[in-house]
Amino acid sequence: MHSHDEHKNPWTIIDATTIYDNNWVSLIHHNVLNPAGGKGIYGKVHFKNKAIGVVAVDAEMNTYMVGQYRFPINQYSWEIPEGGCPIELDSLETAKRELLEETGLKADNWLRLGDAYLSNSVSDEYAEYFLATGLSQHAAEPEETEQLVVKKMPLKEVFAMVNDGRIKDALSILPLVKLELMLLKGEITL
Repeated sequence: MHSHDEHKNPWTIIDATTIYDNNWVSLIHHNVLNPAGGKGIYGKVHFKNKAIGVVAVDAEMNTYMVGQYRFPINQYSWEIPEGGCPIELDSLETAKRELLEETGLKADNWLRLGDAYLSNSVSDEYAEYFLATGLSQHAAEPEETEQLVVKKMPLKEVFAMVNDGRIKDALSILPLVKLELMLLKGEITL
């Protein structure tokens, strides 16, 4: 095994061309030298927003799931409340806004559960996710592009949906698995 520097980029970019650009994403075509020095290409989808997810848990250990048809996969998807946040804006403020918009809920207590890159072989989409507790119900304010169904479900049932594959959305799976592990290890009590 040869040593490597984790902080040195082994890729050389010869040139880059933006192929497509809209308010949310751009597609960039790169001509590169790969780590072995060979010529190649790399396509990268750049996301202009962070992805934000919220696991909201009430006093009876229920959580709130959002169902909607997702255009890119042509499938219906059950997800935690999610939304986009401009890179430079505060993630927690966006989490609070998305939770209210999609479910009508406000929360007294917020905990950052973690962050992740959602598909780092082709995109730079970055996500942060939060746990919201101390919930109170207000009026929901969904966006016009969203046909949302909000369902209050036992947290244990949602964990089961992750484990048996009924939930396939990465931004839902990551914080739900983290929360389940934290509960099992006694690192958190709800």
